Amino acid sequence: MTTRLFGEPVPRREDPRLLTGRGRYLDDLGAGALEAAFVRSPHAHARILDIDVSAAIEVEGLVAIYTWEDLPEEVGAPLPLLIPHPALTHGRTARPLARDVVRHVGEPVVMVVARDRYLAEDACALIRVDYEPAEAVVGVETATRSARLVHDDVPGNVGAHLVQEVPSAAGLGAREAIDAAPHTLSFRLDIERSASMPLEGRGVYARWDADDRSLRIYSSTQTSTSVRMAVAARLGLPLTKVEVIAPDVGGGFGVKIVHPWPEEVLVPWAAMLLGREVKWTEDRREHFVSSAHERAQVQHVRVGFDDAGRVLGLDVTILHDHGAYTPYGIIVPIITATQLPGPYRIGAYRVEFSSVYTNTVQVTPYRGAGRPQAAFCMERTMDRIAAHLGLDRTAVREANFIQPDEFPYDQGLTFQDGRPLIYDSGDYPESLRMLKELIGWDSFGELRARAAAEGRRLGIGLGCYVEGTGVGPYEGGHVQITSDGRVHVSTGLTSQGQGHETAFAQIAAAELGVPLERVSVVTGDTRRFGYAVGTFASRAAVMSGNAIALACRRVREKALRIAADALEADPGDLEIVDGEVRVAGTPGVAVPLATVAVLANPLRYAFDAEAARATQFAGTPSPDRPPVAEGEEPGLEGRDYYSPVRSTFASGMHAAIVETDPLTAEIRVLRYAVVHDCGNLVNPMIVEGQIHGGVAQGVGGALYERMVYDEHGQLLNASFMDFLMPYVTEVPRIETAHLRTPSPLNPLGIKGAGEAGVIPVSAVIASAVEDAEGIRIDRMPISPSELFDLRRAAG
Repeated sequence: MTTRLFGEPVPRREDPRLLTGRGRYLDDLGAGALEAAFVRSPHAHARILDIDVSAAIEVEGLVAIYTWEDLPEEVGAPLPLLIPHPALTHGRTARPLARDVVRHVGEPVVMVVARDRYLAEDACALIRVDYEPAEAVVGVETATRSARLVHDDVPGNVGAHLVQEVPSAAGLGAREAIDAAPHTLSFRLDIERSASMPLEGRGVYARWDADDRSLRIYSSTQTSTSVRMAVAARLGLPLTKVEVIAPDVGGGFGVKIVHPWPEEVLVPWAAMLLGREVKWTEDRREHFVSSAHERAQVQHVRVGFDDAGRVLGLDVTILHDHGAYTPYGIIVPIITATQLPGPYRIGAYRVEFSSVYTNTVQVTPYRGAGRPQAAFCMERTMDRIAAHLGLDRTAVREANFIQPDEFPYDQGLTFQDGRPLIYDSGDYPESLRMLKELIGWDSFGELRARAAAEGRRLGIGLGCYVEGTGVGPYEGGHVQITSDGRVHVSTGLTSQGQGHETAFAQIAAAELGVPLERVSVVTGDTRRFGYAVGTFASRAAVMSGNAIALACRRVREKALRIAADALEADPGDLEIVDGEVRVAGTPGVAVPLATVAVLANPLRYAFDAEAARATQFAGTPSPDRPPVAEGEEPGLEGRDYYSPVRSTFASGMHAAIVETDPLTAEIRVLRYAVVHDCGNLVNPMIVEGQIHGGVAQGVGGALYERMVYDEHGQLLNASFMDFLMPYVTEVPRIETAHLRTPSPLNPLGIKGAGEAGVIPVSAVIASAVEDAEGIRIDRMPISPSELFDLRRAAG
């Protein structure tokens, strides 16, 4: 592979279209389609006694009303549990429409279809549902202590319980190692519930063709091929008769992974039943109360360490709130448990989690997916050790780092993909050195002293993390060169703003030796690529990027074989430069790839003279040869799949300088620095963008964003009037540096970068605020009023 395009900061090709209003999002489609709306539960926990639709029947433009009783068995059955796990002994999923019981505010009970959304909402308002309310279970500690049950058949509200333990080199268990350690600490940490909040909510639009019994679905999804398979199975259709297309998707951040959502089953079903196009788009309140949340955990930590701060034993018990249902299994707490050791060599490690049901919105991965909780736990632990010993916080980390010569490093745990958690590459001491230099760690004392002389309080903090990326099982890529010399790339995963159109084009252009402008990329369209897993878990570049590279190599090999025959040369003597196959060192002896694409078409043998004239090339192979070589297909195209042996592990370190107001307790981030290692960079500019966006979300999670439930399970801040987010004025300028330790696990040597920016931010800001105030910060996010209360409690 050449490096002419791979690794260059090429501007994103999709941005001009998206920034000038020429994007095509879900709600831009389906003009004239019928529209759906839903009656959703106002109660967190209640039995449904009766549904009276009589008052809604006369609404002008009403087309249909459906309750659970109207649904065929295969449509109304509970939605699939996507990722089962042996520890998830009581997995529960929702039905598309609630049958007898509702378990969170916002659960869908009735579906209405009308001429437009306004009329559908009018009809919804006239439908009367008679509920028998029950006491709600809110909060993980309440769930484990309460006699009340979210699901009557789930004892103690515990859906899953899992323990993993890695003994020390001497064979001691974590608890034994802690008891034998010179120093021990015990403490509790809390992270509140938050949510993804993409600019575009969920949405689905379906068209049924009764003539050939085929269904086309447009969905704002991160997993178009998985939606296709799930809907086909639910509606009893052959897979070949279902197409799912993700148009431009206005952000996902994990909430659009789940497949299928209730609406992705009900809207296509209604379109089939009614013989009309049907559409539904989520409004903002629906997104708050009926999509998915994440983050909420309570962590109990016990750690033992020596005089240098080396961790001899670590025991962490986690209570994880997975809400009312577990459609995505227990991936989030598994990631927290296994990513918690971070870049450190832990003497002995034990982690135990219980994942519990509550009468709140279900929990599925949100950007970072359990890793922010893990980093918060481990980095707060490192800071606690440093404070206890009176050591510099960076010195404690250095004492515990896995060293560069220890890779591959086996943490002895089982990762989310069911495979051993083995770090493939990294250089953590160098990352820390770079970070300290970038943020000015060693000279911060002078800056703090100058600020103090002015009556200002400054603090500095840092956080480290390791992120499993490129999780399997597979992704594929298809590459075709047509007779105009253009390269057409397709892959099954979707795009929600990550820059795939640019990055994948760079990979293809570099592999094939063609100008970037000749490469087009299609993602998320099952008509072009039918099998994929999806875009999440920092996996797109690793998985589809490598699949596309492998497909390109197939095409390149074939192009060289065909061109060698035409040029009467050895394929090993040929190269592809600027879209031409030429003899290396002899640029004048060449054939354009466009011509090679013509020569790859067996029809050329029926029109040999015409093909020669059309290509202006006299070296067309003899017509008496077989038109297609043995083991070869016609056309200049290739398809390949990439399946990793295991996940590859990116890493990084962040640092921040904050100022806390002595009077108002407002917290301002003055500087923010990131050192990131994602192996070889496909496009540094795109990686920078991913880091910046992630840090912005991390600042939100550290200082502003939280879902606030009352004891009755009512979400008290279900609008942007009350759910706080950082504006651009709250997001600091982000200084970045990149370390490159290529992954040995994939052909391109790359690691994922999509979630890196968000992972350690809460830990970093907690560290910095604690440094400024001299008060322990054990709960995030932290608001000015909470900091003020902590000050008062500390005297």
